[in-house]
Amino acid sequence: MKTGVLDLLKGKFLVSGDAPKNWLFIIFISFLATVMISSSHSADQKVHRIALLNEEVKELRNEFVDMRSDVQQLKLESSITGKISAKGLFPSETPPQKIKVKSLNVED
Repeated sequence: MKTGVLDLLKGKFLVSGDAPKNWLFIIFISFLATVMISSSHSADQKVHRIALLNEEVKELRNEFVDMRSDVQQLKLESSITGKISAKGLFPSETPPQKIKVKSLNVED
């Protein structure tokens, strides 16, 4: 058992008779580790990108709510009257009247 551990620490398995098989296995494990690390980095980048986009969505939603409330204020009659009174236009004192048109049924 002690000699097996010493042989492993000295690296004799890399220079022994079946060393090519061991080298191929080491290269394969290294390749898998590299793929795993790159996959992990890619996933981390996507998580950071999603977090940034979520923050941007929150900011845009807040901006939308602010703009919507501003537009609602601008649509109020009092707001419109104040702006057009500066140009000399005032609301009518008399309410509008409904005009009814009676059609004549003319038979041919």
